[in-house]
Amino acid sequence: MGTDQQEAERPFRPAHQEPVALAEIAAAAGMIVDDVAGVAVTGVCLDSRAVLPGDLYVALPGARVHGARFSAQAAANGAAAILTDDAGAVLAAEAGLPVLRTTAVRPVIGAVAARVYGTRAEAPALFGVTGTNGKTTTTYFLRSLLRALGHQTGLIGTIEIVAGTTPIPSVLTTPEAPQLHALMARMRESGITAAAMEVSSHSLDFERVAGLMYLVAGFTNLTQDHLDLHGTMEDYFASKAGLFNAATSRHAVVTVDDEWGARLAAERRAAGAPTLSLATAGGTDADWRVENVRPDGLGHAFDLHGPDGATLRAGTGLPGLFNVSNAALAVVMLAASGVEIPTLQEALEAGDPLTVEVPGRMQVIATRPAAVVDFAHNADALERAIDAVRPASGDGRVIVVFGATGDRDATKRPIMGAVAARHGDVVVVTDDDPHGEEASGIRAAVIAGARDAVRAEGLAAEVVESAPRADAIAEAVRLARPQDTILIAGRGHETVQEIAGVDHALDDRVELRRALADAGYDVLVPERIESGTTPDQFRGPSPEGVKSS
Repeated sequence: MGTDQQEAERPFRPAHQEPVALAEIAAAAGMIVDDVAGVAVTGVCLDSRAVLPGDLYVALPGARVHGARFSAQAAANGAAAILTDDAGAVLAAEAGLPVLRTTAVRPVIGAVAARVYGTRAEAPALFGVTGTNGKTTTTYFLRSLLRALGHQTGLIGTIEIVAGTTPIPSVLTTPEAPQLHALMARMRESGITAAAMEVSSHSLDFERVAGLMYLVAGFTNLTQDHLDLHGTMEDYFASKAGLFNAATSRHAVVTVDDEWGARLAAERRAAGAPTLSLATAGGTDADWRVENVRPDGLGHAFDLHGPDGATLRAGTGLPGLFNVSNAALAVVMLAASGVEIPTLQEALEAGDPLTVEVPGRMQVIATRPAAVVDFAHNADALERAIDAVRPASGDGRVIVVFGATGDRDATKRPIMGAVAARHGDVVVVTDDDPHGEEASGIRAAVIAGARDAVRAEGLAAEVVESAPRADAIAEAVRLARPQDTILIAGRGHETVQEIAGVDHALDDRVELRRALADAGYDVLVPERIESGTTPDQFRGPSPEGVKSS
């Protein structure tokens, strides 16, 4: 019987995998080895506990212990060979398996996994999206459009990984390279022709997407986030730019609404790689431009004008102008992939594919008061989310509940507090995921930023502190009037809150529904988008009084 780790690994694997000679793998990664005649592998794995029979076990050096120390366990689970560095080779020798040796392991994992699983860009065609905000929603838009174009689709992202209609469990925003390549092989085996993938800066820095070739890479925007990992915005940009190397993506669509996007598009073009620029905020010269944005129900309709007089009419039912940007990026990425403009227009008009429910992204829970849950967890996203749900009626307020994550970039905490005070009417500061930090200290930094902005700028916002988070959500409902809007920001689809190393069940959507129901308000029935569901089945009523622009 396999271990829990093995059972977690199996869903990524294709059902049938032809053995690949170890000598071929060594050649693909630029390694020379002796005495491997007749040795072949059928998989690649980084976790000794998850190794399946026939795998190549990749033993990485760790912060505290080298992965090669677990070579015996990998051998016991059926590993056929081990790939490691010079230090690991000494430790791995006792396992009695053939050892591939390289000076740096992580840079070769992608090439090795690609050779084992036969990964290629055409099957499935990969659409990768990176940037600070909007990645998740853009990938959902892409998947919906691809379905409208007749593709069998896959999705790899923060919320879920899906191969067709089969969910794949994962604890990482982007799985490790061997899992990704195995997943591509599984998708190809099951007839999936196109997949949309979120590509995080972490996955690029740690080379989790190495060896993949994206048919089209898309860029949303770049704002302050993850500086605890990257240190500076310059380094953060350099990480994101890694997706746009000519060796990684065949085509690119870059939103040039900010300076980082403009720079990225210029640098890729200078390298001679096919690139389309997209302007969604006006005032910027670009290959494709969003124009004539107009309210349409809860969302917006808009036009896209491209090269050689190309025009597309589109619209999304999701609130916020930022979702116009996300939708436009998805559309232009498909144009960049080679879809003819008339065919793309036909898909846009068939079934409203850009109106999809994205769990925890501008997800409407109730209509009076309007109540919305969103993942906004940095200053730029928070500002956009608050403005997106601002009630059209003059006497309606926005009550925003949010916090900041512990053990992450502390400099953005007072900035987020100030943004909430400038754009919201009632600011309820609570806990996000404190992790190992003292929660009260995190709240204090956010509150200080909010109250400093109130004093310095003469703002009218009321700033309230409330914890734990479920109590803060209930407090927001207590403060709300029917004409107000409640925005619960920062956690979106997440269902677990980590406090001092302990996971606690917490879903903002569940808590908000409960608090609203307890207060006597009607709530919308929670729904999920499944394959074949039509837009009318999941759109639901528009929140009364929520401004569309």
